[in-house]
Amino acid sequence: MHYSNFILLGLLSAGACSSVLAQEVPNKSVTQTNTLGPTIVVEQKVSTIQAIKDLKHLTKNDLKVNANAAQPDAVKDPLQPLNRQIFALNDALDRNLLKPVAIQYVAKVPETVRSPYRQFRKNLGEPWNAVNQLVQGRPTRAAKTLGRFTVNTLTTLGFADPARRLGLTTEEESFGVTLGYYGVPSGPYVMLPFFGPSTFRDGFGLAADSFGRPQKYLLDDQRGLYWSTNLVQAVDARSQILDIEESLKGDKYSMIRDFYLQRKAFQITEKHGDSADVSFVSDEDDSNTPSADEK
Repeated sequence: MHYSNFILLGLLSAGACSSVLAQEVPNKSVTQTNTLGPTIVVEQKVSTIQAIKDLKHLTKNDLKVNANAAQPDAVKDPLQPLNRQIFALNDALDRNLLKPVAIQYVAKVPETVRSPYRQFRKNLGEPWNAVNQLVQGRPTRAAKTLGRFTVNTLTTLGFADPARRLGLTTEEESFGVTLGYYGVPSGPYVMLPFFGPSTFRDGFGLAADSFGRPQKYLLDDQRGLYWSTNLVQAVDARSQILDIEESLKGDKYSMIRDFYLQRKAFQITEKHGDSADVSFVSDEDDSNTPSADEK
């Protein structure tokens, strides 16, 4: 079964599970004034079935929006009732399964093992990064990316990053970012089952990215090993945010959504040289910002 089929299966199964595990999610508060006493705030809830029925109210204009964190919720997140249902499912799976495993992973696997493994997977993604950079019309940047891949693979099999000391810095890409580079609207924000924050554009890009990773072909005849490595990757990725998740106070759904949209906007504008217009600090140092000759 191809990877895309597993994605579809995951979406369908999670949609069914969300009806069971996330029956009701707070949607909005309505203020009622009581002339005989204090103001009463009544919290309305939206069922999963009602959230799905509300999809019929979507218009073509809703789908053409280029979502960003500064927009009103009704513009960037018209699917919010259903998105919150799926977020509740993802959060339940995280709290009861992924996070406990990630905690044990950090406790039992030393950083001297986790870091090289992380770098190895990152190195495997460099050829697809280069493909996206070529599609973006940035051949110099693509050449540097291929140079990184060559140096790191030949010297350390990708388990370390000596190329960085040579000035060959990394710039991770995705097909969704490439589409955004050419001005394709993101469409509304969407919370994907298991995969997390996305948009219509990035969801399509995710499917394309699944065919651009070397491990799909290297492990084509070893499905058990392929999915095992993906599971380890998910646990490793979760372990990297254990220390910062406590900073998420209040409405976690809104904070994660706006952070995701802001980061995507930064990634795209950075490639055009307009990143100063976006208030966001990249997770890489300034040396990763492409210069004029890299575009």
